[in-house]
Amino acid sequence: MFDLAWLLFILPAVGVLINLFLGDRMEKLLIGLIASVAVGMSFVIGVMLFVNLLTLPVDARSVTVHLWDWITVGTFSVGASLLLDPLSLTMVLVVTGVGTLIHIYSIAYMEDDERFQRYFIYLNFFIFAMLILVLSDNFLGMFVGWEGVGLASFLLIGFWFDRKDDMYGWYADAGKKAFLVNRIGDFGMIVAMAMIWTTVGTLNFIGVNDAAHHQEFTTAAVNVVCLLLLLGATGKSAQIPLYVWLPDAMAGPTPVSALIHAATMVTAGIYMIARTHGLWYEAAFASMTAATIGALTAFFAASIALVQTDLKKILAYSTISQLGYMLLGVGVGVYGAAIFHLTTHAFFKALLFLAAGSVMHATHGVLDIRRLGGMRDKMPTTSWTFLIGAAALAGLIPFSGFFSKDAILLGALAKAPLLYIIGLAAALMTAFYSFRMFFVTFMGKPRDRELYDHLHESPPLMTVPLWILAGLAIIAGVINLPFVLSMEKFLEPALGAHDAPSLTLEMLALLLSLVVGLFGIVMAYSRYRTQENWVTRMAAPFKPLEPWLQNAYYVDEFYMRFIVNPLRRAATWMADVFDKKIIDGLVNGIGSVTMDLGGWTRSLQNGRIPTYALSLFIGVVAVVIYFIFIG
Repeated sequence: MFDLAWLLFILPAVGVLINLFLGDRMEKLLIGLIASVAVGMSFVIGVMLFVNLLTLPVDARSVTVHLWDWITVGTFSVGASLLLDPLSLTMVLVVTGVGTLIHIYSIAYMEDDERFQRYFIYLNFFIFAMLILVLSDNFLGMFVGWEGVGLASFLLIGFWFDRKDDMYGWYADAGKKAFLVNRIGDFGMIVAMAMIWTTVGTLNFIGVNDAAHHQEFTTAAVNVVCLLLLLGATGKSAQIPLYVWLPDAMAGPTPVSALIHAATMVTAGIYMIARTHGLWYEAAFASMTAATIGALTAFFAASIALVQTDLKKILAYSTISQLGYMLLGVGVGVYGAAIFHLTTHAFFKALLFLAAGSVMHATHGVLDIRRLGGMRDKMPTTSWTFLIGAAALAGLIPFSGFFSKDAILLGALAKAPLLYIIGLAAALMTAFYSFRMFFVTFMGKPRDRELYDHLHESPPLMTVPLWILAGLAIIAGVINLPFVLSMEKFLEPALGAHDAPSLTLEMLALLLSLVVGLFGIVMAYSRYRTQENWVTRMAAPFKPLEPWLQNAYYVDEFYMRFIVNPLRRAATWMADVFDKKIIDGLVNGIGSVTMDLGGWTRSLQNGRIPTYALSLFIGVVAVVIYFIFIG
């Protein structure tokens, strides 16, 4: 069965080829069905491989499938091979499972778009690249998928490249921004791979982790390598300071936001760190740096989400915040908890984005929560499913987000109490803005009567995926319980085991998470449903920060002023002055001198006897002088 693993990424590639060459002759529904079935079949194969893996002994749950010899140059050898273990197959199920639902949802959401065929080609290509990323058994193969999802995200974020609005500017610029910011992180990945190869002579994940375990890296080298990998993860997984591309990525179609920027691509950096856990175990400084960046990102993005008014922008900053939790988890060494949160987050955040898309579908693009309100009566399915997603995001028991976020905070409490406090503060803000979204959008009275009167529930192709994701958001947390699957234990063959904290510490973390989450919900209810003043009074000392939060701490403005604009001015000077006057001047000057010398030489070849006689005379004189004074 494992020998059929190559079908996982070949099927989406077949979907790309069919729709690319035959799509212009097919109906839109058939195009969408072909793309959806291709990913759905990959999900089925993933489930079969997952079940087969469970039948193996725990210590044998790592299977390498060699496809062909890829690159062999001297001692450098990299194969095209797939690594099937609990980590890779968990990622496969998340990517293909959530991906299938989003493909189905997109059939209805994108039905009126003139680029329908192109959209599904891009979507299938993204799944293809993401599966290569998570299945490869070596850094180089993973990097091919890494760059593939970067290209796919560029194409999908800028899908409506000819559109422009006040929030995003030209949508094409949002795609370019994502592409360029991620190239900064990719530089770190490339240098890290070069260092790993020169140190241990392999790019195979198992070989690299074993080499780190046997301390073939010096302490300095392993920390430098991990910091370079962290740069890559910071770009792809939208952490401080490279998170700025993700809010602008909301310019793309909403299902794209659900797939790429909630469930799959942005988690690639977290997956990469978990996959190289052997290196991070030996790199204490780099690990603590990652944990600190993760905690600060979680807090920073959650605070921005508190005051945003666009539904997708709130969810975008929420995604950045939740990715911060995942980085905090891998930073403090609870890799299983981080992957568990990655999984649950894929369900409830994809649900929230698709529910936002349902709102957008009904309001013809309006997502400003100040114009919404009272939508529960007109859109009950969207309302209920959004509420479930918000409860999971807020960490309300018994929803999935409570179990996974609590596992990360427990790990932080045991290893880095200060980072735990920052994470707990972010959890309070998360609960508040989660239910702020729900109360303002779906409860109360309509704020725009004309908009409200035209509301309607979305078609079944959109609401059925919402209910499936809502069910997963409710029950996914229990898969980590010992009597179900114990996901952290299941992942141990790929990620290793970590010491469990004491029961007392676990109960304390659980209780604090629950209290903080409930308090955040009560604050949101009091502020936006009963309009009680105590919340406003409590927030009064932070009022001066509101302009900073509304403008995302002016980070984009800082980058534009101190990085982008100076680089543009330097590039303009290079093009207009250095290139034209120095480079072109040098080249043109050499050409002019050559032409002048050629003209002068040509004038000597005039066919006149006196000129040739003079030349002979000068030659004779030169020879005589040489022999008298030199020879």
